[in-house]
Amino acid sequence: MRTGIDILENEIIEQYPDVLEILLRDHTTKSNIFWATHNYEHLGSAFTFSSPILPDSITGDYGSIIMPRVHKDKILQQSRSKEMAEVFTPSWICNAQNNLIDNAWFGREGVFNTEISASEDKKSWVVNEEKIIFPKGKTWKDYIRDTRLEIACGEAPYITSRYDTTSGEFIPVENRIGILDRKLRVINENVSMSGDWLKAAQSAYKNTYAYEWQGDSLLLAREAMLITFIENYKQKFGKEPLIKSIQFIAYIISWNVWQMDGLKGVIPFSCGDSIETSMNLFGETEKNYKGCEGCEKNNILRHNGTYCLIKDWSNKDPKTGRSGRVIRFIDLINNQRL
Repeated sequence: MRTGIDILENEIIEQYPDVLEILLRDHTTKSNIFWATHNYEHLGSAFTFSSPILPDSITGDYGSIIMPRVHKDKILQQSRSKEMAEVFTPSWICNAQNNLIDNAWFGREGVFNTEISASEDKKSWVVNEEKIIFPKGKTWKDYIRDTRLEIACGEAPYITSRYDTTSGEFIPVENRIGILDRKLRVINENVSMSGDWLKAAQSAYKNTYAYEWQGDSLLLAREAMLITFIENYKQKFGKEPLIKSIQFIAYIISWNVWQMDGLKGVIPFSCGDSIETSMNLFGETEKNYKGCEGCEKNNILRHNGTYCLIKDWSNKDPKTGRSGRVIRFIDLINNQRL
């Protein structure tokens, strides 16, 4: 896999069998994630708003149509910002906000880096190169198991900072500041054997979540998280992980980073009118159209769309006995069963 901000689907499908198919999977609909944007409709019927994103749609001659926002033309960037409120955050802001979370978790500041300001509009950070010391009563394993979520993640700059989403500047592994980047750094500092490293990395990924509306941004987020895994393993051990390890991380990502309307907790545009049939006094069938109660009353608990499923990896599925109990995200945030 090349070094740079672009992750080419043609390379993924050539180098990593079945991985692209896994990254495109939507476990709620048991289909693929879909475009959920009109930006690609000029390319044909396979690129409409509601069309699933298929491997053939983003490889071969179409292998470069999905690109990071920073590479999109300015008019398209402005259109997506206006229509979908797509505004990406500079890495220094992601770092500052992630630092606030870690300040609270560690009980001190400057754990991973120190923020610096070269000027009013140019800010950065200096990495703390010393091994991370954990507070009394907490260990590095507690840190990688700490569950974190990026909402409306876009290309997931808060999770992995492979590049600055506003400048396009590639960021080396050792200088990254994302939620997952920090967990992987901690693993790199505390684990020396490949098998133990893989187990710890899987735990870190299982406890890192994100959701996004638009299918192209969602795929970029999933790809960035996968390549981050490969880059860290390669930097630690001097070679890429086995394909089965890459496939399993891709599988975890496909569950933990999902497509959702964050205001409703459902698959985007899955709400709609329902039809109720009844018999009147004259024996005639009548049809009554009923709108979505959740949409009409702005009640996140009452939508008739498809509520999104995720995995709670800390518990076993009662049906299969395997790790990862399938739950509705809406049940998790409301701590109840509807």
